Amino acid sequence: MKKKLKFNSRAIHGGQILDPAYGSVMTPIYQTSTYAQTSPGVHKGYEYSRTHNPTRTNFERSIASLENGNYGLAFASGLAAIDAIVKTLDPGDEIISTNDLYGGSYRLFKQIFEKYDLKFHFVNMENLDQVSNKINNKTKLIWAETPTNPMMNVVDIESISKIAKKNQILLCIDNTFASPYIQRPLELGADIVMHSATKYIAGHSDVVIGAIVVNDEQLYNKLSFIQNASGATPGPMDCFLTLRGIKTLHLRMQRHSENAEKVAIFLRNHDKIGNVYWAGFSDNKNYKIAEKQMDAFGGMVSFIPKDNSFESAKKIAENLKLFTLAESLGGVESLCCHPASMTHASIPPEERKKSGLVESLLRLSVGIEDADDLIEDLNNAIG
Repeated sequence: MKKKLKFNSRAIHGGQILDPAYGSVMTPIYQTSTYAQTSPGVHKGYEYSRTHNPTRTNFERSIASLENGNYGLAFASGLAAIDAIVKTLDPGDEIISTNDLYGGSYRLFKQIFEKYDLKFHFVNMENLDQVSNKINNKTKLIWAETPTNPMMNVVDIESISKIAKKNQILLCIDNTFASPYIQRPLELGADIVMHSATKYIAGHSDVVIGAIVVNDEQLYNKLSFIQNASGATPGPMDCFLTLRGIKTLHLRMQRHSENAEKVAIFLRNHDKIGNVYWAGFSDNKNYKIAEKQMDAFGGMVSFIPKDNSFESAKKIAENLKLFTLAESLGGVESLCCHPASMTHASIPPEERKKSGLVESLLRLSVGIEDADDLIEDLNNAIG
């Protein structure tokens, strides 16, 4: 039996098929919309690039390998991937979601899918009773982020998967913040893993792409049908760029995590900073869960100025030089985001406040620059 490769090797070789035409080491960009057939319906596995494309196939195989899953699916964005997952449901079905989640996910759930008679419940999933109390015979999907965006709460994947399986409910984990280098939800009992692969997977802020990984063949076939029928698929260049990014995922995530730890500790010790949110603090209420299900604590840190004012947060954001004030995350460069006005603006203020997302909160995507330079930039900006 072939020995299973370790993660660092899978990042480079996992699921990859060498180009059969010329033996190209790197996956070629198959920039074609259609494929020649030798007879009606007789082809080499590819007939139209919305349905399949060899560059996309290699990306899908790669992301499946990283998550230790059987099947990967690529989409034009993370939201397109979420859209496909929700489309597996029927009118009248109910979904339980984390109350602290990406604003685009909330917008898709509430403003697009609720009008098709799907009902969403948003709960604090750190409290398992809140999940169990919302389950009824109409509940078909549990949707969780961990760490959550932007409060960095940690959800116990294994415990929620037991609740889901007991009630025959699908569990999907948005693994964007962690990446498969840090966390592999399928191994902990999840049915679906979703990535905004735009972020850490691609890693260079130059592509928008999404991905899903599953183990169950029937679920894969259902999602694959939706992928083709709805057509929200990425082009071959996007898949090529993401494949290239994956080859350094392990190296980047090591540095992201190392730098974020130093930044989080610096912020926590600063006399002008109040709460700091990072999954790796040992006094976090769910630290033991994080330590158990994560191999590192990732590159995301959120914080609030000590005076808890938007004016102070705005000043810090505007004074940063090395950190760029921008949406998104997971690129090699460090970014600062103001969630209330940027990534989470579509969530009503009263709902944001329930999860602790106040106007004064800033979210950092800590890049792979020198940590001392990042800390100096923050220190200067805080003043």
